[in-house]
Amino acid sequence: MSNRLLVLFVLAFGLLCACREGKAQDGRRRIAVIPKGTTHEFWKSIHAGAESAGRQLDVEVLWKGPLREDDRDEQIKVVEDFITRRVDGIVLAPLDDAALIPCVRDAVREGIPVVIVDSDLSWDGRVSFVATDNFVGGALAARKLGELLEGAGRVLVMRYLEGSASTMKREEGFLTTLTDEFGQIEVVSSNQYSGATTEGAYRTAENLLIQFADVDGIFCSNESATFGMLRALQDAGLAGQPRFIGFDPSQKLVEALRAGELDALVIQDPVAMGDLGIRAMVDHLEGRPVEARIDTGVVVITKDDMDEPRQRALLDPDLSILER
Repeated sequence: MSNRLLVLFVLAFGLLCACREGKAQDGRRRIAVIPKGTTHEFWKSIHAGAESAGRQLDVEVLWKGPLREDDRDEQIKVVEDFITRRVDGIVLAPLDDAALIPCVRDAVREGIPVVIVDSDLSWDGRVSFVATDNFVGGALAARKLGELLEGAGRVLVMRYLEGSASTMKREEGFLTTLTDEFGQIEVVSSNQYSGATTEGAYRTAENLLIQFADVDGIFCSNESATFGMLRALQDAGLAGQPRFIGFDPSQKLVEALRAGELDALVIQDPVAMGDLGIRAMVDHLEGRPVEARIDTGVVVITKDDMDEPRQRALLDPDLSILER
């Protein structure tokens, strides 16, 4: 009996040490990837990129995030759980530019480095920030809409969520560029938020379209807001009438782009974001230098160029790795 107890003790101690060192049982590094949410196509694309890089670099990617993109408390709990599990590193897309700071500071104090992707934190302790230049994305949307409106008209902006740094930058880039470069365009509304769900976006969009029935142009700053506005336009019989630019793709939004119900989509490269987030973390863990800011690019796609190979890959990324 004593020999059996000794063996069990040794095995348990070995497992404990492996957990404390952040290693999987097979000795690979473990990197946690924590998205803002897990339902939107954007996050599935980040997951696919992270998983692809993880397999190429022989690290284990641990994917977990809140279901809803407004559940800050749940995202904080996920971070804290991975700190307790002693992972090697954390790649985080923070829901809020301030609320997540205390827990990532805790991670760094515990010797767990943090790479930020997609949406920034007001914090300088990260290894790197891997993301779109969201201000530029908003500026591109403003220029496209200004071009479509020939420099004049009434425009509304449906914002996404307070505290979301990425979408706030897009909205800022859009409004600043529209004001600076298109003085004859009037912004009739820019203070309404869609919230984190398509249902909330739909209700906000319905109210905006009732209040501003004669609007000439619309900008929405993320996938769920864009889809909520699209549904409201369709139900009101207005789809294809106001010039409409959204942000990020989904199957329904790509169909709307082809049908002329959307004039353009501003598209990021979330697969590259997930891939480069993992690569930046592995480089850091292995002592190689890492750029403090890694820009993953942003483009405007219209019906005219949506079938070009590069554009098609961005609109319909290959997620098959998540099924293997």
